[in-house]
Amino acid sequence: MQLVRYADGGNATWGVQDGDVIHSLAGQPTGEPSYQDLTSETYLDEVRRRVDDGALSRRSVEDVSLLAPVPVPGKIVCVGLNYHDHAEEQDEEVPERPLLFGKSDTSVTNPGDPIVNPTEIEELDYEVELGVVIGRTAKDVDAADARDYVAGYTAINDVSARDAQFEDGQYLRGKSYDTFSPMGPTLVPDEHVDPNELDVACRVNGETLQESNTEQFIFDVNEVVEYISGIMTLRPGDVISTGTPGGVGIFRDPPELLEAGDEVDVEIEGIGTLTNHVVDE
Repeated sequence: MQLVRYADGGNATWGVQDGDVIHSLAGQPTGEPSYQDLTSETYLDEVRRRVDDGALSRRSVEDVSLLAPVPVPGKIVCVGLNYHDHAEEQDEEVPERPLLFGKSDTSVTNPGDPIVNPTEIEELDYEVELGVVIGRTAKDVDAADARDYVAGYTAINDVSARDAQFEDGQYLRGKSYDTFSPMGPTLVPDEHVDPNELDVACRVNGETLQESNTEQFIFDVNEVVEYISGIMTLRPGDVISTGTPGGVGIFRDPPELLEAGDEVDVEIEGIGTLTNHVVDE
């Protein structure tokens, strides 16, 4: 089941995407979902039944604008250096615990909307990442129970200003410019996907520059939720960006960084392809 937020007549609403068709949840007895609803088998079973029965009104995907599934996260917690192949390309030791940093909530942008390269930034980079959307308040959660607290999964492009990142010696500015977190195109509930066995890829202008599988995680989703919830309370609508595989632009030889006019696709198995283009500020 792929859930989507979309704009229909100027209003944001939720639906279930099935190929080129969206089954609208607006005005239905199921109601538009909260992130907590997506952790409920009862809610998801009822939505599935209504889709199968044809009880929901339909829209064509071509007639609507898809929106980020979490437009204003409570917080975005990112995991650095979390793929074995990414550690190898940087000649870095595998970390003993997850390396955390944050991105501003205002960095989120929609599928299809532009990534805006700030005037002062010269090294703009791409990163395909699996996003974990929290559905229930989580504090000191055991890894074995971690996925009970997950609403679902989406794709994130962790756009990065490498010159700002390296100049500052930390990540916040270089990761947090407006439009630096494209998100979407769908949100897939946890029961429909295994987050630790998904193909991921990033293409720039059709050329595949990143290609891996979340089996390459150093710390899988269960371990990451356990670790983060031991430090800070995770609330519904918080997002964890789980790290990127090898192949990022800055570490290619020679570097292959983003420029105005480039089209970036980040694709995650079962979730879909998130496409955005780059423009100068």
